[in-house]
Amino acid sequence: MKLKLTDIDEAILKSLPPRTPDGSDAGINYADALIKKIQKLKITTEDGRKITCKRRGLRFTLNIGDKIGTGLLRRLENGPDIQTIVHEGISEAAKEAGLVLTREEGALFLEVSD
Repeated sequence: MKLKLTDIDEAILKSLPPRTPDGSDAGINYADALIKKIQKLKITTEDGRKITCKRRGLRFTLNIGDKIGTGLLRRLENGPDIQTIVHEGISEAAKEAGLVLTREEGALFLEVSD
C-alpha cells in the first residue's frame, strides 16, 4: 500500500538556504520543517499502525507500529543538495523499518508492505 507522507510545500521550502541560514550544511532547518509537518499529519496505515518520524542530531528515527528504522544526514555522500541529503536520510530510516520512501511531484510517499 502506498501512503502519502507529506507534501513539500512552500512553507517547507522556505527553510532551505539561502532563505534561512543553516550552519550545519546538512539541512537541519529543512529536516525540522519536514518532520514537523509529518508529525502534524498523524499518519496511520489501514491496519492501524502509526507512522512517526523524529530527528535527534544528525539521526532520523522512523517508526511504523513496532518496527524502528534509523538513518543519518550524510552530507559528504549525498550532498551538496540539501533536499537530497534529508530525503536520503529519511529513506535510509524507512528501509531499515521495512518501508520504501519515494519522492514524486512535490510529495513524499511511503510504500508499506503488508
